[in-house]
This record gives sequence, C-alpha cells and structure tokens, in this order.
Amino acid sequence: MRARASYVQLGVLAGTSVVVWWRPMASALQLALNNDAYSHLLLVIPISLTLIYYEKDAVLPAPFKKYWGAILVGVALLLRGLSGLQLLHLSSSSALTLSMGALVIFWIGSAVSCFGIRMLGRFLFPLCFLFLIVPLPDRALNGVTEFLQQRSSLGADILFRAVGVPVVRDGVLLSIPGLDIEVAKECSSVRSSAMLIVITLVLAHLFLHTWTRKLLLVVAAIPLAVAKNAVRIFTIAELGTRVDRGFLHGKLHHHGGVVFLGIGVLEVVVLLWALRKSEGQSVAKKSGEDQAQLGVANPAERVRVQL
Repeated sequence: MRARASYVQLGVLAGTSVVVWWRPMASALQLALNNDAYSHLLLVIPISLTLIYYEKDAVLPAPFKKYWGAILVGVALLLRGLSGLQLLHLSSSSALTLSMGALVIFWIGSAVSCFGIRMLGRFLFPLCFLFLIVPLPDRALNGVTEFLQQRSSLGADILFRAVGVPVVRDGVLLSIPGLDIEVAKECSSVRSSAMLIVITLVLAHLFLHTWTRKLLLVVAAIPLAVAKNAVRIFTIAELGTRVDRGFLHGKLHHHGGVVFLGIGVLEVVVLLWALRKSEGQSVAKKSGEDQAQLGVANPAERVRVQL
C-alpha cells in the first residue's frame, strides 16, 4: 500500500513538472528536431527509463531521509523561477540550459521524496543520465564544435601524411593534390560524436564494474570521436580524388555519418572487451591473494579440526 502511494505521488509530481516546465521542454524538443547537434536529446529519456526498467527487479530499500527530495525540489523550483523570470539576465540558450537542468533536479528530487535517498544510490546512473537532456548553451556548443573541427583536421592531416599524400594544413583547411578541404561546422561530426558518447556511457554502465575502467572508456570515446571523423574526411577525400569525384558530394558525404559512427562504436566495443578482460583478471588475482592470506591457496594442505 505504501509503495502504491509512493508511485501515485511520483506521478503527481511528474505531471506537475510538465506543467511548470512546459515551455522549456517544448523548446528543447524543437531544438532536438531541428538541430543535428542536439538530436541525441531524443534518446536520453527512453534510455533512462529502459535502464530503470532493466533494474526494476532490484528491491527498493525502505524510505529513508525523504526530506532530501523536498530540498532538491525546492532548489529546482527556485532555478526555474530565476530562469523563467530572467532575473539572471541570461541569454536564451543559457536560460534553456538552466531550466532543463532544474527540470532534471526536480525529477530526481521527486523520486527521492517518494522513495528516500537510498533509492538514489540504487538508480544513480539512470537518474544522472537524465542530465544529458540539458542542451549546451550556444557558447559551449561553439567551443565543442571548434574543438572537433580543429582536431578532426589534424587527424586527417596525420592520415594523409601516413599514406604519403602531400598535404598542407591551415587550421581547418586542408590542401592535397587536386583538392582543397574545409572542415566546416556542419562537418565537425558533433551529432555522431554526441551519439558515440551516449552509447559509450550506456555500455560502460552495463558491462563494467569498476569506476576507473568506466571513466577510462568514456574518456577514450572523445579521441575516438575525433578519429572517426578524421577517417571520414580522409576516406571521402581519397575516394573523390582517386576513384570518382562524385564521392565528394555523394551519399557517403551527406548521409554516411552512421557508417563512421558504426566504426567508432566498434572501436569502443573492442576497448570495452579489453577492459572487461582486465577487470576479470584483476578480480581473479585479488581472489587468489585473499585465499593465499587465508592459507587456502593449496586445498590439499587444509586441515579440518573440531573445536
């Protein structure tokens, strides 16, 4: 009965959040539908709910310190008021970032209010994963885009030199025999890089157990995102200059992002396999050391006595 009441309370709070955050939610949805850099926002809530459902058989601990939820809800409403009334004089993109961040805090606070603070520990990743629906403000997005442009052009430069193609690089401009390449903002691979980060986070959560290895996998996804875009630039340029000029403006150029995203995911999976293997070896080694300390490394030497 108590559990049912908690779910009803959570439903009421969720409905309240839709009413209070209707405009920011609509703006974020419109941004995700119309801007490739934010298309990953559409995946966040379904993935988070799926992860929670995946762990639904886990027994929730008894409600404990539910007042922390009320504090989080209060903070979220305060932030929503500050952003909605423009009391901080933020830009429209920064105000949307603050509002959506407040929405996630409200959702987490609502869950804690209904089920207690221990529930947060049980579902920490799915709940914190929701912060990925918070769109970056324009200034931050421009910084990320510029970083990907610069590093992708550098990576493509290295690939050209590795196969003996003469290349001159000036920032995001690459010149090879018969072709000048500009790594424009539209070609920075922001969309597929965001998708790769999202996929990597989920894989790390599901298949790794130690925080160090999870962090290593997620951090490694950043250079892998750059590398896959460098491979894309190199591949299209080589096909366009050596095979058919049509590759420079064809489907692989405009719609081939999923192919190179697949390459990036494959690289992440290979690294994940290596980390899982090392994790298993580490556990086995620790288990062997523990047995040795207990004097049971050699079962034949064990002696049974009754005391």
